[in-house]
Amino acid sequence: MFIEKEYLDKWFQRVMERFDRLENSMIKPPEKERQKLNGELLLDNQDLCIMLNVSKRSLQRYRSLGWLPFRQIDQKMYYLQSEVETFIREHFEKRYKHNK
Repeated sequence: MFIEKEYLDKWFQRVMERFDRLENSMIKPPEKERQKLNGELLLDNQDLCIMLNVSKRSLQRYRSLGWLPFRQIDQKMYYLQSEVETFIREHFEKRYKHNK
């Protein structure tokens, strides 16, 4: 089977363009659109789980105990950044200082 050089060159060029697009998408992940409430940043469960290194169940327990204020919008939980900072100061910093 004989393949013309021009055809092969075009085919390789298309493959390389796709690799370039893939590489660019891997290098710079798309920014997550951050929601705000009255100008203040809203964090969701995933943000908080990563930030605090806890499970979703732990967040649910903090909410149930009344330690972590939240807002529910369309079946999704959101937390104001300032209230999360207060929660961290009140609950995590005490534990950290106590364990030192």
